[in-house]
Formats: sequence, C-alpha cells, structure tokens
Amino acid sequence: MLRVISSVGSEHYLDRVGVTGSNPVSPTKIMKKIILILVLFPVVSLSQIFEKQHQQLILRGATLINSTGAPPLGPVDIVIEKNIITKIQNVGYPGIPINENRRPKLLKGGVEINCEGSYILPGFIDTHGHIGGRSQGANPEYVFNLWMAHGITTIREPGGSLSQNLKLELKNKSLKNEIIAPRIISFSTFNSRVKSVDEAKEWVRNNAKEGSDGIKFFGAPPEIMDAAIKENKKIGLRSTAHHAQLNVVKWNVLNSARAGLTSMEHWYGLPEALFNNRIIQNYPPNYNYQNEQDRFEEAGKLWAQAAEPFSDHWNNVMDELISLDFTISPTLNIYEASRDLHRARRAEWHDDYTLPSLWGFYAPSRISHGSYWHYWGTEQEVAWKENYRLWMIFLNEFKNRGGRVTAGSDSGFIYQLYGFAYVRELELLREAGFHPLEVIQSATLNGAETLGIEDLTGSVEIGKFADLIVIDENPLENLKVLYGTGAIKLDDDNNVTRVGGVKYTIKDGIVYDAKKLLKEVKNMVDLAKKEAGYKIKQPGIE
Repeated sequence: MLRVISSVGSEHYLDRVGVTGSNPVSPTKIMKKIILILVLFPVVSLSQIFEKQHQQLILRGATLINSTGAPPLGPVDIVIEKNIITKIQNVGYPGIPINENRRPKLLKGGVEINCEGSYILPGFIDTHGHIGGRSQGANPEYVFNLWMAHGITTIREPGGSLSQNLKLELKNKSLKNEIIAPRIISFSTFNSRVKSVDEAKEWVRNNAKEGSDGIKFFGAPPEIMDAAIKENKKIGLRSTAHHAQLNVVKWNVLNSARAGLTSMEHWYGLPEALFNNRIIQNYPPNYNYQNEQDRFEEAGKLWAQAAEPFSDHWNNVMDELISLDFTISPTLNIYEASRDLHRARRAEWHDDYTLPSLWGFYAPSRISHGSYWHYWGTEQEVAWKENYRLWMIFLNEFKNRGGRVTAGSDSGFIYQLYGFAYVRELELLREAGFHPLEVIQSATLNGAETLGIEDLTGSVEIGKFADLIVIDENPLENLKVLYGTGAIKLDDDNNVTRVGGVKYTIKDGIVYDAKKLLKEVKNMVDLAKKEAGYKIKQPGIE
C-alpha cells in the first residue's frame, strides 16, 4: 500500500488500482472496484501504481542523490508535472520537523508520496542490455520486469537476437508507456559481410533510415571498419564495438576511436592496443576460437600481456582515448564467473527468478554461447583474478583522468540474471576503486552522455524526465541494498532481517511498485517450473 496525502490534506491509503477518496471506503466496495477494473482493463498491470502520468506528483522529504557530482542533500521535495521534474526544493534539515510553509503546494487533483527516510536517485541506465533471446527462452516481459524492479529506466540494446523491427516496436511502445519497460536505445549489429567501402557506407545509411539509434561492430577489414564508423559519425549516430579476436590484430580499440567510434564494450581490443612487445595474443598451439573454453580461458590472460600500468605506452593510449571523448562500457559482471564460478552459479536469486530455459542455457555446453565450463578450474580462476586486477587499475585511472565509464550488464549469459547482474556491475566498479557517488554517476549520467540523452535523463535536475528510483536504504553505504532480494542486516534484537530492494521505480513520471514487479517475475518462473516439472539442479548432479 502507498500512503498518499490528498490535495485537501486528509490522509488515506491508495490501493494499487487507484481507489481514492476522502471518505473511508469499505473492503467490499474496494474489492468490487478491483474486480470491475480487472474485467474492463485486463492488460493493465497491478504493478503500475498510478496507471498514468499526473498533472502534479510531489515526492516529499527524501534525501536526494542527484548524480551531478553533488553530495546527498535532504530533506527535499521534488515536484513532477506529467513526466517532467519542475521543482526540487530543500525543505529543512535532517532530524528536524519540516516547516510545512516551506514546501511546494499541492494543487487540486495532485498526488504526493511521503518519502521521508527514503533516498531518491536517477533511474539507472544499462548501456549493454539484451532484451532476452530465443536461446535463453527469456521473453521481453520477463526481462523488462527484472530491469524495472531494479530501477533500470533506460537500456541500450546493442544488437542481440531480436529482430530490429521487434526492437523498434518495443521501443515505441515503451516510449508511449503502452508496456512496462525501460526506455530503449536500439543499436543494430553491423553486417561485417559487406564487400566494399561503398557497400559499407550504404549499409550504414540504410540502418539510419530504418530508425536505428546506432551501430555495434564486432570487427571487419580495416578499410570497412574505417568507412562504416566515419559514415555513422557523419550521420550523427552513436556507435560501439566488441573487438572480437578474429579481426583485432589489424584493428583494435585505438583504431576505432581514431575513426570516430564513440564507445567500446567489455575490454576486447584494449589490451591489444596496449601491446608493446607483441602484436598477436599469446595463443597456445592447440587453441581453437570455436572452442569457447579456449576462447575465454586465453582471454583471461590478455591484460597480463599488455603494457605495465602507468608505463609510457599505457599512459599514452589512455590519454589519447580520453582526448577522443571515448567511453568504456566494461560489463565487468558478465565475466565474473570466470574468476569465481561457484559464486555466480549459486547466487541466491537463481532459485526464484531464473527461468528453467535460462538455467539450462547456462549449463556447460559446447554449443551455447558463454557456457564454456568444459573443465573450468583453479588455474583458470587464478588467471582471471589477475586479469580483473589489471583491468580495474586501467578503468579506475581512466575515470580519474576524466574518461567516461558506464554501467552495462550484458545479462542472459554466464549465470548473470537481468537486473541482479546490473547491481553486481555497480559493486565491481566500487571494487575497482570508484567512490560510491562515482559508481552512481557511471550508472546514470555517464550512460546518458554516452547515448546522447543527457539533456533528457541521467540526473535529477529541473527540466529532465522523471526517471527516478525511491529506496528506503542508503545505496552509498551499501550497494547491496539495490538487489531485489535486499541485503542481510542483523537488527538490535539479534534478528536476521532483509533490508532494501528498490521500493518504487518511476519512469516517465509513472510510479511502479518495484517489489511487486519482482513478485510477478517469480510467478512467471513458478509457472514455467510447474508446467515443465522442473527443479533447478547444479550441473552434473542428478
């Protein structure tokens, strides 16, 4: 239940389907109204508390983390008109009763939410979010609910298995709030099979005409990459790349950045740009790229082959990337199973929120992408721990010198679940040395700048979209409170409790109950298990 104070000052409770009024309403009448609404409007989710934007919505008395670089501030009242933040007003001092005369006035028909004791921050931006996939059996509704339950209000879809037409359809429905979903920035995967520079340019132009927001590259011959990236930049679209090993020797991250690529995914192509005593990765003689245990095992040794941290070449590459306004979306979480397989595989949320089809996809396989656990052991994990150490040194220093780092999850692979994995990405940025405020900025404003929408979203400022997170715990103190399952906390009476989890996700001025969105996911998973007679088991255990 959501406490709401009416425009005339009387307090009452507003149930999730919008039962309002200044007089007490009997449970019988409420139930009849709920049944009537469900009959007339069966497509409206009960998780959408207010169902629509309002002429005025006021969030009262929260501590604000605005993501501009400012420290937390509160208590503040935030006024939203339809989907735009129109006022942010400091209304007092911590621990002191608020003077009601200092507060923004609620207009007739307006709605306000008591957020005293809560924290408000910008909605998160996932710069690497795949909308499910056929192989994983994860449909868009399942993925969207998990994202929205974790406060993710914008995602960049970098290619993926969905058709471009479907992605654009979902994007438009989200824009119109016809579905419960984050804002979608849709990138296409470049057709690396083009045979000439002219054909590459034509493909880029057609991609723009079809409504794509940008391009993700995996690699191609240098002249093709150069022409396509430059043509895309000329048109004014954004771009990113996963610099796959098949083409990285002749074209690494630095080549892409010089041509005008705006961002990179993961880390592939960056160590290769940092090579100073080799030009080709140290592949063993029996290596086979199609064997994913080979591919990911040897990838875990790449940073050790790069120039030493803070050496001249290391510094020069970093400084040039920063001078080119280049962005890194590292997706640290998606490879974490490589350094600790048991941790990723036994994450507590799998039991309740991972679909049977997705759990099956994660299992060791010579076919499923990212399921490279053919014989993964201590030696591989030790190498990957060192890979992370060197990778994180680069990321933290890149940030310290003014480089832009974002938060992207790449979920749906390698035991990483949508929404939950994004929070883990934030924890890994913290491990890399980012201050908690820098972590939040990477997850919000940096993502917006990368996507070219910083004037619309990414921070809590007047004139921007009301894309917000309301949470009852302080995420700067403990990022784990952002997990849908919350954080474990021992209370003063020695009782083990769970605290946190996003309380409300506000997207485009519409308030959603994040915990109920997560409950809907659990219901989907429970139904899928029941229909399949399925129980999650660990690989190789009957």
